[in-house]
Amino acid sequence: MYGYYYDSTYILVIFAFLMTLIASGGVKATFAKYDKVINARRMTGAQAARMILDRNGLRHIRVEHIAGDLSDHYDPRAEVIRLSDSTYNSASIAAVGVAAHEVGHAVQHAEGYVPIKVRNSILPVVNIGSAVSMPLFFIGLIMGSYDLAMLGVLLFSGVLVFQLVTLPVEFNASRRALVTLEESNLLYDDEVKKAAKVLRAAAMTYVAAVAATALQLLRLVLLANRSRRD
Repeated sequence: MYGYYYDSTYILVIFAFLMTLIASGGVKATFAKYDKVINARRMTGAQAARMILDRNGLRHIRVEHIAGDLSDHYDPRAEVIRLSDSTYNSASIAAVGVAAHEVGHAVQHAEGYVPIKVRNSILPVVNIGSAVSMPLFFIGLIMGSYDLAMLGVLLFSGVLVFQLVTLPVEFNASRRALVTLEESNLLYDDEVKKAAKVLRAAAMTYVAAVAATALQLLRLVLLANRSRRD
């Protein structure tokens, strides 16, 4: 039974790791490149976020500074956009692009954007499923119970569903950001194109995560089927 931990399906784990590594490296490299390019208006990420929020009638949403790099996010419960060290006080094109993206999430919540409502509604179930999926799967393998192992696979598949729903949420937030930056003239045309490169690189991390999870799910199915045959 222990042989299942050392077999050819590990190639799927390696592929998944490489994809996420490449995507993560890509976003860091792209951000670093355009983090050195100061926008013509010398507007910081925090200032851009505040202006875009006000433009959309979201004056009640706060913009706060948090420690770290690329840890930017919107917290809908606290109604606050948190911008990291690399974004809050930076006047780079990259910082403004990232800040505008996070505001895009705030606007999604305000407008009741359907994909984000779906994502939030399934999140509690996915969290529980992901926590128990692997223990159930391996208990199923050890006990020789195909049904129990496949129950673990089914629960783990919820993670893939969640990530798939997340894709349109992230792409839409980036699209909103770029449209707003262009229409409000916060960035000039050539600067918007550079910000778009940063946001596309960030989006690829979500695509890579989906692919990695799909490969992991495939591996679990292969292992479960193998245990059934044995």
